[in-house]
Amino acid sequence: MAEDSRRMEEDDQGPGAAFKVFILMEDLIEKLKLLDYEEEVLRKHNMRPVSRLYFALATNPGEQLYMFWTLAAWLINKAGHYFEQPQEYDDPNAIISKILTELRSLGGTADFPPSKLKAGHGEQVCYVLDFLAEEALKHIGFTWKRPVYPSEELDEEVVAEDDAELTLNKIEDEIAEEDSDDEEHLIDLNVLKAQTNKLNNGDSSKPEEILESNTDAGEWYLEVERVLPQLKVTVRTDNKDWRVHVDQMHQHKEGIETSLKETKGYLDKLHNEISKTLEKVGSRERYINNQLDSLVQEYRAAQAQLSELKEQYQELTSKVTEKSRILSELNDELEKVKQEIEEKGSSITDGAPLVKMKQALTKLKQETVQMDIRIGVVEHTLLQSKLNEKSNMTRDMHATTILESSTGDY
Repeated sequence: MAEDSRRMEEDDQGPGAAFKVFILMEDLIEKLKLLDYEEEVLRKHNMRPVSRLYFALATNPGEQLYMFWTLAAWLINKAGHYFEQPQEYDDPNAIISKILTELRSLGGTADFPPSKLKAGHGEQVCYVLDFLAEEALKHIGFTWKRPVYPSEELDEEVVAEDDAELTLNKIEDEIAEEDSDDEEHLIDLNVLKAQTNKLNNGDSSKPEEILESNTDAGEWYLEVERVLPQLKVTVRTDNKDWRVHVDQMHQHKEGIETSLKETKGYLDKLHNEISKTLEKVGSRERYINNQLDSLVQEYRAAQAQLSELKEQYQELTSKVTEKSRILSELNDELEKVKQEIEEKGSSITDGAPLVKMKQALTKLKQETVQMDIRIGVVEHTLLQSKLNEKSNMTRDMHATTILESSTGDY
């Protein structure tokens, strides 16, 4: 139900409601930079900078929650209210309730459950921090002004390129551009040649007398110096000509040879220094070996003795292990014997068998009395049966005698 209601609210707000948290996060980052949070919070607590999507998306809830506590406490203090810096292992419910209390005291509204802030990310977290940052800016007297846009410069930016990356085509293009730029100030050889031919063919009238110049020599030299840069004559060369490439190869070769001479001198000097250093190291190594030869021999002897002692130790360790195993077996047997002795001793000192014997004797006596009673009853029954039988026999004998006497009278 809660999910359905949230979707209905988003539908009412429009399709851009899902991106509101990113806009809030952008504003929050700008306000935090204005408050110089990098120096006062990040460097103080040794934290990483907050990205533009830090509180908008869920990345690490525990780290985000602690960062939210730290920034909220710092912003509340910046806004003029005292708030103790929370620790990482404090109760999150208590800290969030304190933050919401300070938010309401500053004039903010919190119409959402505190569990939204416990996640450490989301629109509610961005809203709380943005509101606190706004209050902190108001408290320090910061005011927003209209942006001042720089005037656009009409000059095109010149992109400097590396000479090493220039290709042959670029060089040709640059030369062509230079030639086109200087066409106004250059004099073509063909034009000069045509003008000379016209003068030689008599197109202009030749004076009959020798002409003499009335121009001052100083002014003439000044005019020549002024127009001299514009009178340069250049001969266009084809960069694809093999002669140009040969000249370049010769130039590069001369440069490599001059550089090689200097480098070779440095390398030879370095080689000599390294050789001398190696000789010194070798001589010192030999000296140290000679000085420490006796100690090395002692060390080798000590190593050999140590190896022998290790072997003896291993043998003794194996023997000790075997003896320990035998001892454990004997201890087990001894424990068994002790248990048997304790059981027998407890059975000897225990009066339970005697009580059982007395109970058995009592039961035997009771059974004997019962048997005597039964025997007496049986004897009495047997005696009665015998008496009855004897009385019956006497009765029969008397009857027979009577019969015999009666028969004799007849």
